[in-house]
Amino acid sequence: MTDVIVVGAGVAGLSAAAALRRAGVACEVLEAAGRIGGRAWTDYPAALAGAGFDHGASWLHAAERNPLADLARAHGDPVNETGPEWTRRVMIDGRPATAAELADYDAASERFSEVASARADTEPDVSVAEAVAGLRDDPWTATVETWEATLIAAAAPEDFSVRDWRLNELHGSNLRVAGGVGALVARRLAPQAGPVRLGTAVSRIEWDRRDGVTVTTPRGALTARACIVTVSTGVLAAGAIAFAPVLPAVQQAAIEGLPMGLLTKVALQAAGADRLGIAAGSSLYHRVAAPGAPAMMFAAWPGGADHMVGFVGATAAWDLARAGAGATEAFARDELSTLLGARAVAAFAGAMVTGWGVDPLHRGAYCYARPGQVQARAAMDAPLGRLIFAGEAWCTDGLAGTVGGAFRSGERAAGMALALLGRAR
Repeated sequence: MTDVIVVGAGVAGLSAAAALRRAGVACEVLEAAGRIGGRAWTDYPAALAGAGFDHGASWLHAAERNPLADLARAHGDPVNETGPEWTRRVMIDGRPATAAELADYDAASERFSEVASARADTEPDVSVAEAVAGLRDDPWTATVETWEATLIAAAAPEDFSVRDWRLNELHGSNLRVAGGVGALVARRLAPQAGPVRLGTAVSRIEWDRRDGVTVTTPRGALTARACIVTVSTGVLAAGAIAFAPVLPAVQQAAIEGLPMGLLTKVALQAAGADRLGIAAGSSLYHRVAAPGAPAMMFAAWPGGADHMVGFVGATAAWDLARAGAGATEAFARDELSTLLGARAVAAFAGAMVTGWGVDPLHRGAYCYARPGQVQARAAMDAPLGRLIFAGEAWCTDGLAGTVGGAFRSGERAAGMALALLGRAR
């Protein structure tokens, strides 16, 4: 018997464990994977000459209210603001957009925000695609929609709640932390959380017992006075953990209403010194031809690295993931060749493709709300008996889908557990 079992050692689980340990509460942290961090993972792949690469979270969004930004600053970790000030190269039918066309693009982005925001404030809640249907004659609408839904939210516009989009717009600074977000989590947060039992998947949770919660793992059963579950909605929806008794209908519906989106990254390592005339930090992409058209946006040489990173999201990302990493890499190379010409073919060597779409421990990148399902994020606001849920999915303060939101949710869950135990925070 321990005080609290925490299922999952991603950011939510680690922040919950850290808060519990600060309060003097005994806890066990169980992680199915062989590493900590969950979707905050910095790797050093040979394909990128050992350079640090964030498979998941790459930026600390809304830094003015992001607790991980505070964590980095408190330890003196260098952070740099990135984002809107980047140079952009937008291509239209094989040529760079003119200054006038880029001005039209900016105006279209403002109209999109105004129309979508106004629609988000009315009933009933609809999809992003439906909310901006009146802007379809604008040639830039599909591009803005691709940014706002497909890439930022990893969601298909026709399946993504415009109200969820509005509630989780990430205003403020975006920070890139030296060494990577995953490395920051491992370096600064994990030691506060304490020991983690890696390679310990949870298959069953008996949560309605008067004497506590029993958690079944391949290494045996553990019992605690409370349990915090931080796995993704994709894992929950797949039934990877059996709950006894089954979760109430409200919570099950919430899980179904918050499916996992997918954002896949492809990092292409420079083969030599040729940087293709593209400045570090530049963004590079096509004007999207039509709603839902497959599109990849590139960040050139981020932080001065010797690789370029492409991003593809939602439907196209899922289709490519099912076809395999080789298909995603080929798509990225074709996109770069179209953008930069034949010179780009020889400019890149090895590649790294993220695998969130085929990872059974996550089953996607982060979740989004379907139309009419925004309230699902609040479905886990109170414990179910001695069972508590945490993670980016259940964040209701505007940081859903981010590591900052996961951190806050974990701390909130720890507070619930302390209340169940009759302990002050």
